Amino acid sequence: MTALRRYPVLLALCLAALLMVVPFLIVTMNAVKSPAEYSQNGPLSLPHGLYLDGLRDFWQRVDYTRKLVNSTLISGSVAVLATGLSVLNAYAIGIGRIRGRTWVLAFFVLANLLPQESLVYPLYYLSKEAGLYDTRLSVIIVFTVIQSAFGTYLLSAVLGQFPREIIEAARIDGANKWQILVRIVVPVSRPTLGVLLVFFFVWTWNEFLLPLVMLISNDNQTVSVALGVLQGQRLMDATMTNAAALLGVLPAVVFFLVFQRTLTRGIAVGAVK
Repeated sequence: MTALRRYPVLLALCLAALLMVVPFLIVTMNAVKSPAEYSQNGPLSLPHGLYLDGLRDFWQRVDYTRKLVNSTLISGSVAVLATGLSVLNAYAIGIGRIRGRTWVLAFFVLANLLPQESLVYPLYYLSKEAGLYDTRLSVIIVFTVIQSAFGTYLLSAVLGQFPREIIEAARIDGANKWQILVRIVVPVSRPTLGVLLVFFFVWTWNEFLLPLVMLISNDNQTVSVALGVLQGQRLMDATMTNAAALLGVLPAVVFFLVFQRTLTRGIAVGAVK
């Protein structure tokens, strides 16, 4: 009976996975079709050959190599810095038990609820005053703070349940606060930190509004901004549009697949705890 009950769940998961994969496969097929073949046979037909002109034209038109470097640099920096800042904040809140812990956590929750549209003008003004407007550093700083708000809230709940006996034993052995953090808390929390690292990278990669406002020069733009700007100029046919969508999402998918084991391990550990 137990095995029979699992089949509907497995079937539902397979259908959900299929619904998620099918759009990606359709975009991939249309990216390697010629415009004439797309117009004649429609978007759901299989390609008769590999038409790579759309991919090549889009790559050259937006200088995709530079955009890829910008997105990777910004997303990777935000993922590392936001995870590190989240650990420091959560260590003080979850284990240090600072005063007003509830109010501090409420502040971080509120920060996560703020729409980005309300942050556009203040961030624009502050970046202009600080001389950081139209620099990748400004976007890295902004998203490090934004992502670490969620990371702090999540890690505070995790570290709040951290075994106090381990902390006390380390203190008896002469370990100070930094040694406890680096040698005990971080290694034990590594699966959760891996999950945050993956999420922060993917979330930052997909950001559009703030990079669009903060990065106006072509040399500093990210992949998502380049896609939006070129699409708004109406310079792409159906094949190039699908090629752009494929190249825009493919790096994030590859990153997700590379760190899939880390993500799975972190979720499994959280479920066990």
